[in-house]
Amino acid sequence: MKKYLKYIALVIIGSLASCKEEVQKPKVTYDTSNKTSTLTKTDSTQIEIADLPIQMEGTDYLIHPVGDLRVFEKGTKVRYGSSSVNDVSFTISNLGEFEITGYLQNLKFQKTDSDSIRPLSDKPILILTATYLKTIADKTQNKIMVYTLTDSDTNKDGKIDTSDIKTLYLSSISGENFTKISADLQELVDWNLIESKNRLYFRTIEDTNQNGQFDKNDVLHYNYIDLGLKNWEVKNYKPI
Repeated sequence: MKKYLKYIALVIIGSLASCKEEVQKPKVTYDTSNKTSTLTKTDSTQIEIADLPIQMEGTDYLIHPVGDLRVFEKGTKVRYGSSSVNDVSFTISNLGEFEITGYLQNLKFQKTDSDSIRPLSDKPILILTATYLKTIADKTQNKIMVYTLTDSDTNKDGKIDTSDIKTLYLSSISGENFTKISADLQELVDWNLIESKNRLYFRTIEDTNQNGQFDKNDVLHYNYIDLGLKNWEVKNYKPI
């Protein structure tokens, strides 16, 4: 009898655990009607703010991270940023060694001898990381920023967020020449800098079976860019 009750208890626990599992949302939704989805701002409490400016070593530009200030009701557990007062977070980015991270709506650039500030992009994006390639600048004098971000509502849920495809971009330290280097509808897997060759290597995955997910049945693409050159040309290579 005890073994039977134990079996029933395990079945119930297993059932409850399976109920809690969330169905993975697709990163890509293929619209056969060719209609363009409309981006909507769903949270009316979002207020755009900027962190204090950052200057990367050896550059003459200030970088202003821009994102959303979120105000939460009392008792809300979710909170963004590292500094908060009375359920309000005032910090939207974090600074590592030559890298800015966060969930940023934009970056704005200002030359140190000017009051003029220009945005990185005039289109909706969500920046996850912005990295200054200091070693490349020291060797080649090419001052380059690398960005991982989402730039399109690929799952067509009306907003750009981390549920959409992650892409790879480059720009100069001034924020100009903002250029997408990963292919459309390919998810960025990772990137790596090989300093000895002045090359930025990166991998993407393509949803070749068009099931909306990136999995073992899809195709990996291997690419690199020679950062020693002024023109950023993506080249494919085949290590396997």
